[in-house]
Amino acid sequence: MNYIFFILIVGSIIIGAINGKLQDVVNAVMSGAELSVKVAFSLIGIMAFWLGMMKIAQKAGIIDWISKVLKPFAKLLFNEIPPDSPATGDIAMNFSANAFGLSNAATPFGIKAMEELQKVNKDKTSASNAMCMFLGMNTAGFQLIPTTVLAVLVGIGYENPTEIIAPTLLVTLIAFISAIILSKIFQKLWKPQTEEIKGGENE
Repeated sequence: MNYIFFILIVGSIIIGAINGKLQDVVNAVMSGAELSVKVAFSLIGIMAFWLGMMKIAQKAGIIDWISKVLKPFAKLLFNEIPPDSPATGDIAMNFSANAFGLSNAATPFGIKAMEELQKVNKDKTSASNAMCMFLGMNTAGFQLIPTTVLAVLVGIGYENPTEIIAPTLLVTLIAFISAIILSKIFQKLWKPQTEEIKGGENE
């Protein structure tokens, strides 16, 4: 990726110099740098607020409550997870953070969930069905409110940033449901490695 950006930047400078518009390229670089700083500062407040809310929720026991609410849902989708596994709470908080568009806040919960899922994984050399399911759902990134995107649009001065909420909700919901369905289908079609080894030994 670094090479791609380097080529784009150098190519822009060369083409700008050839066309006699090098000054326009320099102005675009300066204005873009200034805008990136404004957007970054606009994100600081929103990220700090929601990360603080997540921490308060964790201290207040709301995470445990969310875990209990999501247990029937988790049991249906992640039937390999023991009922008392901490992974359920981490998965719940990961989905909660993603639902509010806080992918940066969701990442630590996602990593912790994967670690807990690996602990109950029977075959340590490959991902379990639960891990694949969680990865697909997490990648789909269902969002009720795309907070980060809204902050970026506000930072660049977009007139009506809230108009993206409905399309984002629809698209991420479709992707989320599709990830669940496809994961379940592949679980039926793709036998775990341990089962294939056992089948070979029986033969």
